[in-house]
Amino acid sequence: HAVRLAREALTRPDARVPVEFLLFGLTLAAVALFHRHTLWSALAGLAAITAWKLAVSGFAGGPGIGGLLDHLAHEWVVIVNLLALLTGFALLAQHFEASRLPEVLPRVLPDDWRGGLVLLALVFVLSSFLDNIAAAIIGGSVAASVFRGRVHIGYLAAIVAASNAGGSGSVIGDTTTTMMWIEGVPARDVLQAYVAAAVALLAFAVPAALQQQRHSPIVRDAAAGVQVDAARLAIVAAILVAAVATNVTMNLRFAAIADHFPFIGAAVWAALLLSVPLRRPDWTLLPGAVRGSVFLLALVLCASMMPVEKLPPASWQVAFGLGFLSAVFDNIPLTKLALEAGGYDWDYVAYAVGFGGSMIWFGSSAGVAITTRFPEARSVGAWLRGGWHVALAYVLGFAAMLALLGWHPHTAG
Repeated sequence: HAVRLAREALTRPDARVPVEFLLFGLTLAAVALFHRHTLWSALAGLAAITAWKLAVSGFAGGPGIGGLLDHLAHEWVVIVNLLALLTGFALLAQHFEASRLPEVLPRVLPDDWRGGLVLLALVFVLSSFLDNIAAAIIGGSVAASVFRGRVHIGYLAAIVAASNAGGSGSVIGDTTTTMMWIEGVPARDVLQAYVAAAVALLAFAVPAALQQQRHSPIVRDAAAGVQVDAARLAIVAAILVAAVATNVTMNLRFAAIADHFPFIGAAVWAALLLSVPLRRPDWTLLPGAVRGSVFLLALVLCASMMPVEKLPPASWQVAFGLGFLSAVFDNIPLTKLALEAGGYDWDYVAYAVGFGGSMIWFGSSAGVAITTRFPEARSVGAWLRGGWHVALAYVLGFAAMLALLGWHPHTAG
């Protein structure tokens, strides 16, 4: 009887804030305050939200265990793909570092603050055709080498921002833009997101490069006698090609079954395992990568259970708000909701959901991936203080696109 009364009181239309949002807010607060115990904070929040939905509010597919199982049936492919990509790319990063290519990059990067700026621009370009996780991992690996292992948190935030901004205007650079393309949004419309992304890149990259140069200057000269391991570079290339080719092929040729199996994650691990006879990865990195991945997946599941079935009518103000929501909610369901609602100018949505997650370290898979290499960045406070320029860049990029392109809404398809 008490449960029934609680359900009626807290799920009626005039209820101010659904309890799920309050529980998720407490989870995020715990992650921010207890950054040494982020995994347990996320798991506790997931347990609390799941218990509430089981007992009171129910799931989109129905109440109780049946609703939970239906929800997991819709989410398991995303979860397994993320787990496979995060762990696989952690081993890819080790192959990349062991190739010793990062040690020779000081020969081509400028030897002052402009070196950090060029590196961020390279991450931006890489992410236009690679997964943003891979671009961020590669950028972090290079930064660790050229900055003597002392990378400023503000610069880490900039690497994540560059990887997310670079994919925001490319239909093969980010899952959300690929979703838009499949739903009928022309590639040229998504491409216009680069107007905002380019402005944002300049806005955060310059202060981040100056931050890093003051914190730990770039290595001026490459170590003498370094021999690049071409076999490891070939393995890195093969893994990336497998991921990109599978993503494009499934979404263009086999879209009907793309959501039924974690094809991209399977392709990455197939390439990893097939390359073992050539060079063995450092398997000791796997437990730490799994732990970081479980944390992200717990937050993704929390976000997927939020009652965000309806958004306000489409407008540039709502699109602007999607960027801030993307910092704490999974951008995939936000994109789905926007596509279902229709009436958006899609380059704004592509930029907002693609770049917005950079503002908090767990707001995007690229951020979570890079903190497996730099665990000191797992602090919301430190990320916001060091990466203040990322939030500013988001606002400036959005404003520039609005001023230069205007708002021209249309439906997908």
